[in-house]
Amino acid sequence: MQIAEEVVGQIQAGVLKPGELIPSESELVRTYGVSGGTIRKAMAEVRASGLVETRHGKGSTVVDRPPVRHRSSDRFRRSHRQGGKAAYLAESAQSGATAEVKVLHIGPVEVPAEIADRLGVDAAAQVLARRRLYLRNGTPVETATSYLSWDVVKDIPELFAENPGGGGIYARLEDHGHEFAEFVETLQARPSSKVEAAELALTSGAPVIRLVREAVTTSGRVVEVCDTLMAADQFVFQYRIPAAD
Repeated sequence: MQIAEEVVGQIQAGVLKPGELIPSESELVRTYGVSGGTIRKAMAEVRASGLVETRHGKGSTVVDRPPVRHRSSDRFRRSHRQGGKAAYLAESAQSGATAEVKVLHIGPVEVPAEIADRLGVDAAAQVLARRRLYLRNGTPVETATSYLSWDVVKDIPELFAENPGGGGIYARLEDHGHEFAEFVETLQARPSSKVEAAELALTSGAPVIRLVREAVTTSGRVVEVCDTLMAADQFVFQYRIPAAD
């Protein structure tokens, strides 16, 4: 695991660049002074991270995984929703990547305490949860769970469907009168757990970013909280911050 983490660290730091060959098994044996079997196990962990591609007879090369760039001034534009593009699809298209979304769960759940506080609902309240796995060029890069107040969603059947339609759930909410004024995001970087790393095809302990977003309407109500976990090497966050009062 130590060898795998060092190789992954070299890739993430740019020491080993996209398209570059990983040192051969014999080179790694000499470098680390361990057996070939240990190196093979380490490289299995590196491959599980999704950062390298191995081809028979050609060795392992670093995969070119261009980051998705988040633009806070653009990704939640109403024009994207009206044009049928949800935020993730819009931002992936900007980076030239092929995006895919897999729905993992849709249904009522008891709201977690932190989410209840953000939604302004009782701790024991029932909310609708929509959990998704996002992939880019076939590689999992993000999981996200949207929590929506039950009194808001109960009369919007599209929000219970796997595909809520063009523009995603935000477009459907606005269709039903919940016009958005702003989106408030909180970010925190931390090491991944074993479960999180497995879900995102990372090495255990690899850095992830937790992003919690509140969707606030013009009436001042938070109608959705999205709890997202992202592979840290896959995203660049770019924000426009007004200098005036």
